[in-house]
Amino acid sequence: MIERRSRDEVVAATQHWLTRAVIGLNLCPFAKSVHVKNQIRYVVSEARTLEDVVVDLSKELQTLAEADPEHIDTTLLIVPDALADFTDYNDALFFADRLLNQMGFDGELQIASFHPAYRFEGTEPDDIENYTNRAPYPIFHLLREASIERAVDAFPDAADIYERNMETLRRLGHRGWKDLLGKP
Repeated sequence: MIERRSRDEVVAATQHWLTRAVIGLNLCPFAKSVHVKNQIRYVVSEARTLEDVVVDLSKELQTLAEADPEHIDTTLLIVPDALADFTDYNDALFFADRLLNQMGFDGELQIASFHPAYRFEGTEPDDIENYTNRAPYPIFHLLREASIERAVDAFPDAADIYERNMETLRRLGHRGWKDLLGKP
């Protein structure tokens, strides 16, 4: 039986990962600013099926599109009770992108993906490089394109982030990753 965690526990684990790994290792040089300004909306979905995830995703895309960026610049839709299998999650991304287009948000919003078993194409499951996108739960990261453009303009070597992250994780290794995250 899977132990149910409270919303607060799920958010705390996600924030721990965000501050220790994403911000702490500078995997995303744009994350610190929105974190410090409290512009990240954390939503814990109660979905257990893909259909319910899509409903929650639709609501959150609409909420982000309508929100003042000074208050909500990005959203982490955390799905602790669905899409545990990475293949299912990866398939769900297809529907997420279709939904984004159907709602008319293509060019305005985009979706980044994080999962506990994230695996880039052409890698082995335990390759350390996969850990750049590993999170404590399946997460749909909803971002504003305008924010991404501003961040890229402010970070001249944005195209190098992917390679730098891979090198950071190779240096850190599996043991270093485990030690870094520890328990929240």
